[in-house]
Amino acid sequence: MSEFERDQDDALLDPESGKPSAVLLIEDEPAAAMRMTALLDRMYPGVLMRHASTVAQARTYIQSTRFDLVLVDMQLPDGSGIELLQQLALAQPKAVGLVLSAWGQPDTIVGAIRAGARGYLLKNVDDLEIERSLASVERGGAPIDPVIARRILSLMSSGTGTAAPMAPATAGSAAAPAKTETLLSRRQTEILRAVASGQTNREIAQALNLSAHTVECHTRSIYRKLAVHTRTEAVVFAKTQGWI
Repeated sequence: MSEFERDQDDALLDPESGKPSAVLLIEDEPAAAMRMTALLDRMYPGVLMRHASTVAQARTYIQSTRFDLVLVDMQLPDGSGIELLQQLALAQPKAVGLVLSAWGQPDTIVGAIRAGARGYLLKNVDDLEIERSLASVERGGAPIDPVIARRILSLMSSGTGTAAPMAPATAGSAAAPAKTETLLSRRQTEILRAVASGQTNREIAQALNLSAHTVECHTRSIYRKLAVHTRTEAVVFAKTQGWI
């Protein structure tokens, strides 16, 4: 039986440690692949590790093996990593897809987030920063490199980003951040801040003495009110508004 044939209701990550049991690294540069393989082996000893250097190889793995964590480069010899994020979202919706790339053009950033990327990291940072970002994923976080976050903020403030842009300034005034209470209820703001801190829906429910279903309903309402589709977009938008 292939790894992909495991029970599809299994938890995304190990329920005790929060660590992945199967990782797919999609990277075409040999030196970068060796570096990341060593880093992942160090963080997740004994993990089922697969490496693909092309879109075609990655598609085969995604179709045959179930992964908890998928690290995707954007520029591949035979296509874009965005295609793979889209396939991953359809074939394995519980998998965490992270961009790990040297490519940070606006269209690429927006496309990756729309395709379902949980986070966006740059390869040119040191190992410790990447390890910290991956560790935050274990807690339900959505890590975004500060350089990428600034570009997203720029896109949103210009009205070309994926989330609702800030209101433009009127003559003689500066654009002011919207107040959270004008969009979200007090409970929804509380939940959004918990999401930004990396808590899962289950952890938020326990902390606030709510049912997981109630937290999920609030989360969907937050997405609708902020005109976003993912945790990453919601957190980025909230930061642009100075809510968190």
